[in-house]
Amino acid sequence: MKVLVINSGSSSIKYKLFDMPKEHLVSKGLIEQIGEKGSRIRSHYTGLEAILRRINHVTVVGHRVVHGAERFQRPVLINESVIQKIKQCCPLAPLHNPANLAGILACKKLLPGIKQVAVFDTAFHQTLPDYAYIYGLPYKYYKRFGIRKYGFHGTSHEYVAHEASRILKKPFNKLKIITCHLGNGCSITAIDKGLSIDTSMGLTPLEGLIMGTRSGDIDPALVTFIMRKEKLNIAQIDNILNKSSGLMGISGISNDMRVLESRAKMQDKRAKLAIDIFIYRIKKYIGAYTTIMSGCDVLVFTAGIGEHQKRVREKICQGLFSHLKKEPKVLVIPTDEELMIARQAYKLIRG
Repeated sequence: MKVLVINSGSSSIKYKLFDMPKEHLVSKGLIEQIGEKGSRIRSHYTGLEAILRRINHVTVVGHRVVHGAERFQRPVLINESVIQKIKQCCPLAPLHNPANLAGILACKKLLPGIKQVAVFDTAFHQTLPDYAYIYGLPYKYYKRFGIRKYGFHGTSHEYVAHEASRILKKPFNKLKIITCHLGNGCSITAIDKGLSIDTSMGLTPLEGLIMGTRSGDIDPALVTFIMRKEKLNIAQIDNILNKSSGLMGISGISNDMRVLESRAKMQDKRAKLAIDIFIYRIKKYIGAYTTIMSGCDVLVFTAGIGEHQKRVREKICQGLFSHLKKEPKVLVIPTDEELMIARQAYKLIRG
């Protein structure tokens, strides 16, 4: 079975074609600058046309969809009802879900009769208990608008957690695992007996860790305070929190950890400060998740920083588990969200 995995962004489409169940990667690629000035790729439709000229014999298409809210707790076959429900989730992920939908609708036209599967970033975290996902706000906002913690990077966290189980040759549902997805976007998840029980991102990907350009956790009153002081509107404060904060905002140099480490070696104080805050926040979350699970068997690092920045990993782990009788295994596992989507699409189609 040939499974085409589509990760459709606002101006790009990443794809991988797998031969399942062998999990053999047949083809992969990236279409960029969709709809941008001077680009020959005017839309997601023409982008997918270009992809399909490179590959053939597609049996099923698996789509990454960022936000499924509480409507989707597992992968689903895409039909008109599912498309409408994904549209209803767009206010919760306005930058991502519309782009994901564009890929789905383009495939529907270009591959008529081919089954499509939606795999949701939020689905893995639907096992969080209510006391972990309800915010300290009037409960009516949860009931009216679905305001709660959803979490993201679920496909990545699930993939590397299963890989950790395979590497250690221990049952997935017997392990206490903490997974750290550290890239430009960052999140940490506590996985106890095969279930996600807490995660650092929230209603949106802004909550939690310091990230490349996102603030992570802050005092909510800071938002209105800065808006009043700087006379900012909603769009401007949203831009500051999502695109001008984090490592970029603190250092004033870059959101790239490699650049910051190089500058820190040159005694740049703000580069060092940005790294220190980044590491401190991660250690706090790992410590908290170790406590709620009453231990940790394995700590997993993945994504750009997690996989490649050895010094950052070493600083995070320094003294982290000294209070435990038995320190957990520490693993570095490259993530493969596309393979996880292919597995889930294959499993769903095969019943």
